[in-house]
Formats: sequence, structure tokens, C-alpha cells
Amino acid sequence: QVQLVESGGGLVQAGDSLRLSCQASGGTFSNYGMGWFRQAPGKEREFVSAVSWSGSNTHSADSVKGRFFISRDNTKNTVYLQMNSLKPEDTAVYYCAADFLLGYSGSSVSQMPSDYEYWGQGTQVTVSS
Repeated sequence: QVQLVESGGGLVQAGDSLRLSCQASGGTFSNYGMGWFRQAPGKEREFVSAVSWSGSNTHSADSVKGRFFISRDNTKNTVYLQMNSLKPEDTAVYYCAADFLLGYSGSSVSQMPSDYEYWGQGTQVTVSS
């Protein structure tokens, strides 16, 4: 059983940066593919970024490409989401997710929430205009 705890959210102004962290415990972190998702009020959960078990393969949603960057440090059991040039439409609760099968599949990444087995509780990001 993997436990995921997100941190780093907050209230910022448009154009600012934030770095989210997701600390994993209870499993061998390098066995898991990881992803970040977000959910705004009244909207469905949407894909943000994903990273393979080694960090060699990443994929991001078009809405955040060039602004958000995902990375991981397997020695610290942590995945990061560096968010730059934040916009009010980035306001949401951000969740990290993990899946063993993605990690087992080598360099696979997925943007489908249904592909992830473990989820954190989320961290709020609010961007004011």
C-alpha cells in the first residue's frame, strides 16, 4: 500500500511560480509511474503531467506545456511539479497519483486517471489575477 502526501500549494498571483511536492511511503517508489492531476470546482479531474519510473519519459497536458515541469527523485521518494507563469485558470486542487503497472511497463506514462491506483489527498493552488 502506497501513501502519497502532497505539499507546496498556496495562494499566489498570476505570473508567479510554485513547486509542488508529493512524498511517497509504503512502497518501492522507483517501481511506480507517477502523475499529477488537478480538479477545479465544478469540473472533472484533469491530467497535468506524468513521469515514468526512471524520470526519463514525461508527458504534459497542452494547457501546461512550457510552463509546468514534472520531475522525480527516487532517492527521496518524491515527485515534483514545478509550475511557472501561473494563470488564474490553473486554480484547482492538485493531486499526485501512483501506479505500479505503469512503473512495471518501463517508460510508460499515462494521462488517464483510471490508470492510477493510489492517490494523495490533494493540495490547493489558488492563482489570483
